Amino acid sequence: MTQRYIHKSRLFDWLLKFVRWRERHIKEGTFLLFLAFFVGIFCGLAAQVLKYLIHTISSTLTSHADAHSANYLYIILPTIGVVLAALFVRYVVKDNISHGVTRVLWAISQNKSRLKRHNTYTSLLASAVTIGFGGSVGAEGPIVHTGAAIGSNLGSMFRMSPRVLMILVGCGAAAGIAGIFKAPIAGMLFTVEVLMLDLTTVSVMPLLVASITSAVIAYTYTGYTFEFFFAQNTDFVIAKVPDVIALGVACGLVSLYFTRIMNMMENFFGRFQHPWIRTIVGCSILSGLVFLFPPLYGEGYESIMGLLAGDASSIVNGSIFSGDGNQAWFIALFILMIILTKAFATSATNGAGGVGGTFAPSLYVGCMTGFLFAYLCNYFGIGMELSTRNFALIGMAGVMSAVMHAPLMAIFLTAELTGGYDLFLPLLIVSTIAYGTIKLFEPYSIYTTRLAKQGKLLTHQKDQAVLTLLKMDSVIETDFLSVRPEMTLKEMVDKISQSNRNIFPVLNAAGELLGIVALDEIRNIMFRPDLYRKMNVASFMTSPPARILIGEHMDSVMKKFDSTGAWSLPVVDTRGHYFGFISKGRIFNSYRRVLRHYCDD
Repeated sequence: MTQRYIHKSRLFDWLLKFVRWRERHIKEGTFLLFLAFFVGIFCGLAAQVLKYLIHTISSTLTSHADAHSANYLYIILPTIGVVLAALFVRYVVKDNISHGVTRVLWAISQNKSRLKRHNTYTSLLASAVTIGFGGSVGAEGPIVHTGAAIGSNLGSMFRMSPRVLMILVGCGAAAGIAGIFKAPIAGMLFTVEVLMLDLTTVSVMPLLVASITSAVIAYTYTGYTFEFFFAQNTDFVIAKVPDVIALGVACGLVSLYFTRIMNMMENFFGRFQHPWIRTIVGCSILSGLVFLFPPLYGEGYESIMGLLAGDASSIVNGSIFSGDGNQAWFIALFILMIILTKAFATSATNGAGGVGGTFAPSLYVGCMTGFLFAYLCNYFGIGMELSTRNFALIGMAGVMSAVMHAPLMAIFLTAELTGGYDLFLPLLIVSTIAYGTIKLFEPYSIYTTRLAKQGKLLTHQKDQAVLTLLKMDSVIETDFLSVRPEMTLKEMVDKISQSNRNIFPVLNAAGELLGIVALDEIRNIMFRPDLYRKMNVASFMTSPPARILIGEHMDSVMKKFDSTGAWSLPVVDTRGHYFGFISKGRIFNSYRRVLRHYCDD
C-alpha cells in the first residue's frame, strides 16, 4: 500500500513538473493538437477492440445456427448477454453508463466536460457483451461515450481548462465514430450536429487530427476497404427525383415512429421500481422478437449487407418463416415487421440493463425502409423501375438524418460507409426531406430530448449556450441582512445602518420568505421617530415581483427579469425557504466571464 502511494505521488509530481514546463514552452493551441493526436490513437484502438470483441462473441455463439429453420438459441442468448451486462454495471461499475451520447452532452453542459475514468472502458466492455450475445443495439453510442471519456481524462491529466476539455471531448467522440465506421468526415460532423460544438479556428484542427488519426488506425487494422460492400448496379437519373422525395418523407415518418416508440418504451421501463423486474420484462420482449425475427439479433449488419447486395430472400433465414423466403409478398411483410419492431427490441435491450446505442438501429431501419420502398414500388408497378440496392443505401441516410437531426453527418457517413459517392445527390435530397419532415413534429433529436426538457442542453446559439453553462450557485448573493415581520421600524432602521444593501428579505422563524423591504420604499418614514414604535415590518413589507426557484435554469431566470423589470430577485426552494438574491449585475458579470472563457478563439 505504501509503495503504491509513493508511486502515485511520484507520478503526480512528474505531471505537475511537466504541466509547468508545458506552460512555459508550448502554447496551448499547439499542445491541444498533440493531445488530439493521442486521443485519435487511443480511440481508434478502442474502436477496433470493441469491433473485435463483438465479432468474436457473436460468431462463436452463432456459428452453428441453421439458416433453414428456427434457432431456439435466439431465445436464450440475448437474455444471457443482457443479464451479464446488467450484473457488470450494477455490481462492478456501480454507475449508470446507458444513453452514452446523452451522458456526453450532459457532461459538456453541466459538468465542465469532465467524465469519469471508468467511462474509458466500462461502456466498451458492457456493450461488447450486450451486442455480441444478440442485444438489438449499436456499438456507436458506447464508443462515443468511451472516446469522449478518453479525451476528457487525457485533458484533465494535463490540467487543461474546461474550454479545452470541451474540444477534447468532441475530439474523442469524433475519433470514436471515425474509428468504428472508417468515416473521419462523419466523425467531425457528429460533434457539430449532435454534440453541437462550434467549428472555430481553435476546434477545427484538433477535430480533424483526431478523426483522421482514428480512421488511419482503423484502415491499418482492417484494410483500405469500406465497412459495407456496395456495388451500384443502376445509375441514378433525374427522373427518379420524385421517388427520392417520396422516400425522404417516408423516412421522416418512420423516424418519427422510431423516436416516439423509443421514448414511450423508456417511460414504460421507468415505471418499474425494481431493476430485476425491468430486466425480466425487457429480456422477455427482446428474446421473443429476436426469435421471431432473427435479423434483429445484434447490430444487424449482415442483413444490411444482404440488402445492399440485392439479396432479399436471405432476410428470413434462420427464422420459423424460412420456408416462405421465395414469396415476394411475404418478404415485404417480413421487412415491414422488422421496421416496426426494431425500436421495441432496441429499447427492450437498454431497458433490461444492456448497454448500446441507437446509431446502428437507425442505420438498420433506414436500410430496411429504403429497400421496402423500392421493393413495393416495383412490385405494384408504380413509376419507373427502382434499384432496391440504391434505395436501401439512400434510406440509411434518410432515417439517420431524421432520428439524430444530423443531415450532413448522415450524408457523409452513408457515403463513407459504403463508398456510394455516386449517389450523393439523392443522399442530399432524402436527408434534407427526412430531416425537414421530422422537425415538424420533434424539435429535438433522440439524444437531446431529455436534456432539452430539463433546460440543460448546450446549443449553437451563443446566448443559450452560455446561460446553460452558467450555474446558479455562482450568481447567488447571500450577504443580505434579513428581518422579521414583528420587528419595529426602529429595529429596521438599525438593520439598515448595518447593511450596505438596499433590499432586506423578511423571513419567519422557519426561514421562509414572507416578503421584502426595499430601502427606497420606506425612505419617507425612516426619519420619523414618532413612528419608530408604532409601525412594524409587516405593515410596510411588499411581495417581490417574482421568485426564483433554486436550481432553475438561467434562461428561465432571465425571462423573469425581463418580464418584471426587477434588478434583484429572491431565490427560494419549492417550500419557500430563502437562499439569497440574484441580481442582473451579477449575472451579466458571470455571463461575460463564461463567454470569454468558452468562446475565446
